[in-house]
Amino acid sequence: MFGSGFNILEILFGFAALVVAITIHEFSHAWTAEHLGDPTPRLQGRLTLNPLAHLDPIGTIMLILVRFGWGKPVRFDPFNLRNPRRDSAAISIAGPISNLIVAIIASLVLRLPLPILLSAFLAQIILFNIILGVFNLVPIHPLDGFKIVEGILSEDKAREWHELERYGMIFLLILLFPIFGGTAPIQRIISPVINFLLNIFLPSSL
Repeated sequence: MFGSGFNILEILFGFAALVVAITIHEFSHAWTAEHLGDPTPRLQGRLTLNPLAHLDPIGTIMLILVRFGWGKPVRFDPFNLRNPRRDSAAISIAGPISNLIVAIIASLVLRLPLPILLSAFLAQIILFNIILGVFNLVPIHPLDGFKIVEGILSEDKAREWHELERYGMIFLLILLFPIFGGTAPIQRIISPVINFLLNIFLPSSL
């Protein structure tokens, strides 16, 4: 992105950007749950911007290796919510929205005259926030998209949709398994969206 001389720095900046993206994503889930009346994330120590509270080892490794992954899921109790289905969807969508907001802010700052190292870091912030946000919108349990879809369906359809939760990890593992020329199916699904957003948020000069 910035030339071969920046390869090592890009790796370091990428890891730091990944930590930022995951932390903001999971904190946003916790903050929204607290705002909607459920203290569970706060009681579990998740209402914090401390990255150590939010990093999931496997999800972090996946993001580093194949550029999509996840943080440690924020647990919440729907019985503490006024409207469990709607509020669960709101809690779920808060993570991807926060990643998009961070990417927008970083993109605006990146268009200012900046030192090249800061530009490199902001580019990685944009990249990983977009990847994390888009990946989590895939409507498969345990990703955020599953609860979001459940929240916008009618009550009857939502009950039917909820039955698919038990198969979520099977579907996800199938999509993560590289079967198309070494490319995971989920990468083929989300890459066009990611590339479209990167073309908008990253200046063409980078």
